[in-house]
Amino acid sequence: MKINKTIKKGLWAVLITVVLFFGILIFHIITAKPAIYETPNLQVSRIDFKENIDSASGKKICADLRSIKGLTSDSIIVKRNVVVYFHNNKITNSKKVFNELMSKGQYDAQRYILPANLASKEVCPVDQNSFSYKLSQKINRFFN
Repeated sequence: MKINKTIKKGLWAVLITVVLFFGILIFHIITAKPAIYETPNLQVSRIDFKENIDSASGKKICADLRSIKGLTSDSIIVKRNVVVYFHNNKITNSKKVFNELMSKGQYDAQRYILPANLASKEVCPVDQNSFSYKLSQKINRFFN
């Protein structure tokens, strides 16, 4: 059987496109470098407020927190009378941040301290004994 010339050209075009995209994928996998995070010392902390936080007081709390050294402006979350923030633990700690916040405004709040039974628990949600985790680690080590 003789295949129509346009069908042959179309199949060749599809084959060349697939080979080209596959080559680009392989090149990217070989040359891609792992991400380097500049904030490996980021820690999350929490302050519980006894009074309700409305939008005006939430903005004031955020402004007061942003002025404290070691916190970033995009890492403050205010919800349900709780303020969660991220800080660099080489620059400051949660106790210093809490004390500075209390000196900037008269807030009825307390610092959240993790209970001892939760402090020793592992926080990584990935099962490190699973097949998929081990396979992804081997692939990652192969290309890096």
